[in-house]
Amino acid sequence: MKLRIKGNSIRLRLSQTEVAQFADRGVCDDSINFGVSTLNYSLEKGAETKAVFADNRVCVYVNENDANHWSSNETEVGISHMQPIGGGSELYILIEKDFACLTERPFEDESDNFPNPNTTC
Repeated sequence: MKLRIKGNSIRLRLSQTEVAQFADRGVCDDSINFGVSTLNYSLEKGAETKAVFADNRVCVYVNENDANHWSSNETEVGISHMQPIGGGSELYILIEKDFACLTERPFEDESDNFPNPNTTC
């Protein structure tokens, strides 16, 4: 599972195996080891869609009905949500199926990514 953070946005991209695991278990998780500390992150089915950060863990919860529809529907690419975070600000949450790139990336294994529906850039 890929994690991308930029400003007030967080995006998770899941491979085919990870989407299947999420559908079956209701959770998919991964981590980044920095040597002296580890950042854990997960996608979990829950009552509402929201992201939480506590104890070196980013947890993105997705409404269970939305999660089930997304993980079982081939044409449903992503789930997006705006989470109010106070002071008139919002956190943009995006969960997507990870498509294979159209151009080769020699240092990235994309063998488990979803087939890209586009044929050209």
